[in-house]
Amino acid sequence: MKSSSMYIRINGLKLFAYHGVLPQENKVGAEYTIDLRLRTDFARAAENDELEGTVSYAEVYRSVKDEMQIPSRLLEHVIYRIARRLFDEFSALTEVNICLYKQNPPMGADCSQVGVEATYTR
Repeated sequence: MKSSSMYIRINGLKLFAYHGVLPQENKVGAEYTIDLRLRTDFARAAENDELEGTVSYAEVYRSVKDEMQIPSRLLEHVIYRIARRLFDEFSALTEVNICLYKQNPPMGADCSQVGVEATYTR
């Protein structure tokens, strides 16, 4: 049996950070939600029930958390940095899809979240 595609999913990751164009956003900060879809071949791990042969969710979380702590003006820049770091640290990844949402954005609209999404390939 062979799988045609394999993804690791991390959805609804909540982090507090200081991103934004407005000076207030960099002082007060905001809550962010991240969804990740990471393409990798984890067939060996699936067969052997061993962490070797897949990507550790905990290590991915640490990398994302570290990048989120670096203030940026634009969410577009944040997801670019996260993708670049994940590719640098996890050679088994061939595709990274990231959705990053700012909760309660300060834009004068009745809106629960705004965000960006991109898919990067190696």
